[in-house]
Amino acid sequence: MYVVLLRFSANKAEAPQHMAGHQDWIRRGMDDGVFLLVGSIRPGQGGAVLATGLTPEALQARVAEDPFVAHDVVTAEVIEVDPNLTDPRLSFLTN
Repeated sequence: MYVVLLRFSANKAEAPQHMAGHQDWIRRGMDDGVFLLVGSIRPGQGGAVLATGLTPEALQARVAEDPFVAHDVVTAEVIEVDPNLTDPRLSFLTN
């Protein structure tokens, strides 16, 4: 499992130009079952993605395809997490 932090960079002002592509990238991740959660880092610092089901290399390649990453609107940090204990509602994360 991974937490991907997408923090705005110096090119934040270009976000509107790449928003449609970024949203398509998010939809593909959700449709593929790779992204479990996508949300904003408050206040206005960027976004975060909870991802699963890929090797670290495959996830890095997927993240690099995000137009926000490709155009330096955000910088991406991928954090690998090994879930050991969850609330019962999230037990599927430890399987």
